[in-house]
Amino acid sequence: MTDWNQRYELGDTPWEKGHAAPPLLELLEKMDPSIWGEGAVLVPGCGTGHDVRLISALGLETIGLDLAPLALAKANEFSKTGKESYELGDFLDPAWRKGKTFSAIWEHTCYCAIHPSCRPDYAAACIDLIAPGGHLIGVFFLTPNDPGEEDEGPPFNASIEELDARFAPEFERIDSWVPNRCYPGREGKEWVAIYRRNSFNQT
Repeated sequence: MTDWNQRYELGDTPWEKGHAAPPLLELLEKMDPSIWGEGAVLVPGCGTGHDVRLISALGLETIGLDLAPLALAKANEFSKTGKESYELGDFLDPAWRKGKTFSAIWEHTCYCAIHPSCRPDYAAACIDLIAPGGHLIGVFFLTPNDPGEEDEGPPFNASIEELDARFAPEFERIDSWVPNRCYPGREGKEWVAIYRRNSFNQT
C-alpha cells in the first residue's frame, strides 16, 4: 500500500502541479453552478487543496479530505478563498463517512490512485455520502500510462465502460466529455463525467 504522507515527505508528488486541475476550470465555465447543489462539496484525496479552494471560491462549503497529514498541513498554509476546510481521514472507511452527507463530490486523481480492488469501496462511499439528486462530478484519468509502460500503478488505468458499470444503478451519467483543457501530457487521457445520484434504494 502506498504511504502517501511519505511521498510528500520525499517530495515525490508528480500529481502536485501548483494549481487547480484545468478540466475543473473548463467544467466551471461550461456548467451551471447549480450542478454542485446547495449542500457541502467533498473533495477526496485533495492533496494540497488547489481544487478545494477553487470550488470554495464559488461560495460553496467545501471539505478537502486526505490521508496525508503533510498534504493537509500544506493546504492550510494557503489563504482561504471561502468556506473551505480540511479533514484527515480515509474516504474508503465506513467509520469516517458515517452520518455525513454531501450534495456533490469532486473527483480528481483519487479514483486512479487507489488499487482497482478497492474501487467497489469507492463506489460504496459515493453511495453513502451523496444525497439523492446530488452529483459525483469528476475528471477521470483513464490512461495514465503510455503505450508499453507497465501498468502497475498508482496511477491505475480505468475505462468509461468500467466507470458506468461501477456506479450503476445508483448513479446515472448525465453528461461527459473529453476536456480540451488539461495538464501537459494528459491530452486525450482524461474524461470528465457527471453522475447523478438516483433517489431509489434509499433507507
